[in-house]
Amino acid sequence: MRTIITTLVLLAFSLTAFAHRGSMRGTIFDGNGRKPLEGVSIFIKDGSHSAITDALGKFFIKGIEPGRHTVLLTHLGYENITAVVKIEDEVTTDVSYNVQSATVQMSAVSVNAKRDLNFSSISALDTKQRPVNSTQDMLRLIPGLFIAQHQGGGKAEQIFLRGFDCDHGTDINVSIDNMPVNMVSHAHGQGFADAHFIIPESVQGVEFGKGPYQIDKGNMNTAGFVAFKTKTDIENSFVKAEGGTFGYFRSVAGLQLLSKDGNAGGHQDAYVMGEYGYNRSYFDQSQNFNRLNLMGKYTNYVGANKILTLTLSGFHSSWDASGQIPTRAVDEGIVGLYGGMDPEGGVTSRYNMNLQYFQSINTNSYFKSNFYLTSYSFNLYSDFTYFLEDSVQGDQIRQAENRVIAVYNSEYSSSYNIGKLKTKSQFGLGVRYDAVKDDELTHTMAKTIVINPIELGDVHETNLYSYFNHSFFLTPQLVVNLGARYDYFIQQYDNRLLADRPRYTFNNGKLSPKAGAYYNFSDNARLYYSYGTGFHTNDTRTQALGRQLGSDVIIRNTIPGAFGHDLGLVVKPAKGLLLSGALWLLDMQQEYTYVSDVAVIDSGGKTRRCGFDLSARYQLNKWFYFDVDLNYSHGRYTDLSAGANFIALAPNFTSIGGITYTYNKSLSASMRYQHISNRPANSDNSLTALGYTVCDAVINYSRPHYEFGAQVQNMFNVKWREAQFATETRLKYPNGTIENQRISDVCYTPGTPFFLKLSATYKF
Repeated sequence: MRTIITTLVLLAFSLTAFAHRGSMRGTIFDGNGRKPLEGVSIFIKDGSHSAITDALGKFFIKGIEPGRHTVLLTHLGYENITAVVKIEDEVTTDVSYNVQSATVQMSAVSVNAKRDLNFSSISALDTKQRPVNSTQDMLRLIPGLFIAQHQGGGKAEQIFLRGFDCDHGTDINVSIDNMPVNMVSHAHGQGFADAHFIIPESVQGVEFGKGPYQIDKGNMNTAGFVAFKTKTDIENSFVKAEGGTFGYFRSVAGLQLLSKDGNAGGHQDAYVMGEYGYNRSYFDQSQNFNRLNLMGKYTNYVGANKILTLTLSGFHSSWDASGQIPTRAVDEGIVGLYGGMDPEGGVTSRYNMNLQYFQSINTNSYFKSNFYLTSYSFNLYSDFTYFLEDSVQGDQIRQAENRVIAVYNSEYSSSYNIGKLKTKSQFGLGVRYDAVKDDELTHTMAKTIVINPIELGDVHETNLYSYFNHSFFLTPQLVVNLGARYDYFIQQYDNRLLADRPRYTFNNGKLSPKAGAYYNFSDNARLYYSYGTGFHTNDTRTQALGRQLGSDVIIRNTIPGAFGHDLGLVVKPAKGLLLSGALWLLDMQQEYTYVSDVAVIDSGGKTRRCGFDLSARYQLNKWFYFDVDLNYSHGRYTDLSAGANFIALAPNFTSIGGITYTYNKSLSASMRYQHISNRPANSDNSLTALGYTVCDAVINYSRPHYEFGAQVQNMFNVKWREAQFATETRLKYPNGTIENQRISDVCYTPGTPFFLKLSATYKF
């Protein structure tokens, strides 16, 4: 390996050592507001030079051959710009461009860009053409990612990705504006990622990655990550109202408070946004779902080199729910398809302050950081087993907590030359502290009556981390990345069920090396390979105790690793066609998962998952746009015998796709589908979680000052199961008798039937 790298470095030297070169430095602005535009791709075909604008809209390209060069600027959602720039020997040429907004243009996709290419920006562009009622619906835009809700929208969704049942966030890292959404050691599950506090209209875009390869994503980044980014400003102030079947109502308003240029060339933006939603829903028992969101964001471009951003947000939600129902209860007529066995519900809130800072130090380096505080509360009532454990009062449980989170992140990035070799380094450093008071699991009846406290205590969890990544641009086409991340955890638990309230402590660390390489074939194709390790920690309560709750079963105090490989190809064979494919493999050292409903860690064993992802994007003309994603995975426990080694609920084949029609920026329509195949519900595949195919449609008509829309979900009124679990239960019959034996079958929450939503927006 050392010989190969040495040869490549010498080759790079030989190609550049005797050549004369110039440079180009520039800034790209949003043509509508003269504000810097981040993420624009700049490509010089002669010599295959490329760059991406930073948060200040700046870019810098070195080593360009003297002469006249054609420069292509592309950014999804904006018009392409082609310009001719004259480069002189040993001279830095300064340029500046304004780009105008536009509809979807596949010609704006640049394969040869100095960043990881993904399709998230393509998907996030057309949220208006897709049925999006919440931020969770935006997750469905990510190829291969499926979600399931079994509390009517009240708690975090169950997430499936790359053969993982990620539960509510255990194996997927979710963030917004570099602020983690995941809650560690949560009362309802490790990594709980409730993103309902995000207002969909505030989201500028969504980035995602599959596998444990992203250097700045630590805990929970095994199957992948999702990163939301909010807008710095809103183009128009607006008021929006939505109404639909089953008592659905939602209103949103956004007001641009400030947009002005400063005396020193800076710019300031500020806006506020609010959302209120109510939903009775389609269940026999009213869901009574109420959600209130408020947020405000202030951005100050301090001079030409600094950006300071402050975001404040608040969220409160309450709901009732029918919960999941056993298959046999429906088959035997004990309960209807949309009925419930034991009423459930909850209340939750979250308040955030996020302060972000970005500074361009020079044309080659920048520093960014953010500090955030979160105050959070959660109270949930559930009953999954009915009369399995308590044949008199039933098995209802309460899970609750109150939490404060404080986090600081920072990163320094610099591009420089080692001799004639171009390189780029990233250094990151941060700390996260979670203080959880009254982390509770209680056996209850009728929500308010306490039968038996199972677990009650305070959690203190600290995560210290740092990372380093280095990129070697061996040639303009070939780039190699090498990096590593180290996380150190201090997990403490105060057991409040014991009179002396003892404190238990568990300290451990995890090193996560990562590497990758890609080769660009002109601007039409990229071949890449990624290797990375990731992990998810487990609940502090059990880790700190070192044993299962109420038993002598020892838990090995380790952080199991995930080891991933991706080999992929992205190709653009025609102007309007983009294809991608990837083969992947992911090994888990141990499938440790925290089962919050009984407060124990389930150690399933070692697993191996492998599969492929295929995606196609095709713009036939300026009116029609097609997309399709196919995702296959095969997963098994490797230390269990064949036939008993299935991974419960692991998806094996999923697909999403659709067609979008856009006319003259005013009229747009889309039809889409989502499909997931049957999959094992338990380890011996004796129970099956049924697959489904659901189709949606949406149409929007937009003018400068108003917009109307209509959406249909499940347009063919398919009866489908959203959340599904193999669960052992005992039921009470209508005559009051209890089943005399424990029975395992699939318990599920029925999916949304035909749903119609109308919306109207006034912009001013």
